[in-house]
Amino acid sequence: MEPLRHTSVVQFGTYEISLRSGELRKAGVRIRVQQQPLRLLEILLERPGEVVTREELRSLIWPNESFGDFDQAVNVAIAKLRAALGDSADNPRYIETLPRRGYRFIAGVAVVNRPTNKLEPLPEVGSSEAEEPAQIEVTAEAGPKHLLWKYGWKTLGAAIALVLLVLIAWIFFWRSRLPAKTLSSSPIRSLAVLPLENLSSDSQDYFADGMTDELITDLAQISALRVISRTSVMSYKGVRKPLPQIARELNVDAVVEGTVLRSNKKVRITAQLIRAPADKHLWAESYEGDLRDTLALQKRVARAIAEEIRIKVTPQEETVLQNVKVVNPEAYENYLKGRYFWNKRTADGLTKATYYFNQAIESDPTYSLPYTGLADVYQMSDRPQLAREEVKRALDRDDQLAEAHNSLARILYLFDRDWEGAEREFERAVELNHNYAPAHHWYSMYLALKGRNEQALVEAQKAYELDPLSAVTGANLAKIFEEAGQDDKAIEQAKKTLDLEPDSAVTHAVLGLGYEKKRMYAEAIAEYKRALQLGGSPAEMRGLLGNAYAVSGNHAAAQEIIAELKSLWPEHARAALDLAVVFSGLGDKENAVHWLERAQEAHVSDLIGIGKDPHFVKLRSDRRFQSLVQRVGVPQ
Repeated sequence: MEPLRHTSVVQFGTYEISLRSGELRKAGVRIRVQQQPLRLLEILLERPGEVVTREELRSLIWPNESFGDFDQAVNVAIAKLRAALGDSADNPRYIETLPRRGYRFIAGVAVVNRPTNKLEPLPEVGSSEAEEPAQIEVTAEAGPKHLLWKYGWKTLGAAIALVLLVLIAWIFFWRSRLPAKTLSSSPIRSLAVLPLENLSSDSQDYFADGMTDELITDLAQISALRVISRTSVMSYKGVRKPLPQIARELNVDAVVEGTVLRSNKKVRITAQLIRAPADKHLWAESYEGDLRDTLALQKRVARAIAEEIRIKVTPQEETVLQNVKVVNPEAYENYLKGRYFWNKRTADGLTKATYYFNQAIESDPTYSLPYTGLADVYQMSDRPQLAREEVKRALDRDDQLAEAHNSLARILYLFDRDWEGAEREFERAVELNHNYAPAHHWYSMYLALKGRNEQALVEAQKAYELDPLSAVTGANLAKIFEEAGQDDKAIEQAKKTLDLEPDSAVTHAVLGLGYEKKRMYAEAIAEYKRALQLGGSPAEMRGLLGNAYAVSGNHAAAQEIIAELKSLWPEHARAALDLAVVFSGLGDKENAVHWLERAQEAHVSDLIGIGKDPHFVKLRSDRRFQSLVQRVGVPQ
């Protein structure tokens, strides 16, 4: 390809770059790109399909940089360029990386040489200055009959076609010059922050994941915006799908993509906002600062996105976005590592999470988030007293944490039976963060236990909208449908969730409950068996399976399950409750009540729901059962 002239306009895909003015545009809309990434793009465009080595780039753009500084500079420039083009390293459309060699421009390129010395720049996005279109004047020297007589029908038809063509071209020309917001006037009311790409090293994945979490948290403070939760967006980590498809799957108007580069004590965040259904680039920017300024950088990104989509932000929310707490960098890094391992939800992950949360507290005892992390670890491992202590420490340091209020609410109703206090804490958690899916999820379970099914469905649906790819929220919505007596909807929702995550034990169990309520015992038994195979709670799944055997008439199989459950007791305290479930299915009230009392003695928290549990319908007239419900169950 000949060297590009300064009068050239180079086109590739929906983009074009004017080499004279140094402007990059997509579909007529200008995209801001810094000088070095733009120069890098020009060099790659001069040799499309060819490898441009890193050494060549160094000599052309960074001749005076040391090797270490150059490596960082070229990585950052490539990251910024990819962010502007909506490109990715794993599945490139424009720029291909050849490890340790260089880069290659792989898209088709067209060059338009314009010989004129003057090229009028188009208005930038958001510009209020635009020329008035020139007036088109059409004059007629003679009436229609004279024209037909002088030029003939064919000539007149050609003239009309020409005028129409000019008018259509003029309309499209001015449409292309309108700001993007005019062309995409529908408001953005929902978005997803896709996992930020780690440009540092594999060992820094926790840092990029942490940046994603924090950006989600900041944007979630805006009550007028629905922000998809971490669980759902993390399923796209390392997955390359078209953005319109992701938007459909998450039911959002826009997505945020970006990269994180950490080098020594510096961090750079590059982010871009895309109207996902149309794959339309709306905004891109990079932010750089010291590692201790990371939280401030994240909040700048969140504020910029809020301004770009013109969402309503209340004064209180604006204060939250402006307020940046000073955090010890080492404490923050250890907290991110702790959350990284906690999200693995494994025994080893919880052990490592505990270690890093404690390290964060040791580095900065005033930092509140590591205490909420420890509380979540202790709740997950059924240590309520330790969880209670950590929640108190978190709230003593920052009473504005939705996570801490949600954790406290769970402790209050599951272990302390403080129903009014629990509801206050759930409402406070939702008030502090309308987009915090776990608060809506747990609040729905609380409301269902209280028999407030309509409210429970509202909260469960909200949790599902915020976390649509989570088996936990999907299964919970199905369970709340069952609680409300909507068994067909429960089965439909459970199947929908299993389509996304076929190996979810809890969802198979919920589907089994739906089948059992419809007396489809063979189908229920198959689902319970599958849940047990997939690692569901060994006692609970056996209890459900044994009960299904019992009510379907297979008493021999039910007795085998009873033997297995007795072998789990007392190491698995929950087994006492599940033995009661099986005995109730067999119609053995004495043994059912006996094992319920053993479960109470062992402080099994799930006894809380026995008053509404359909497995104990035949016990509801028994005074001993009624007394037990009064002591451990939900006040009616």
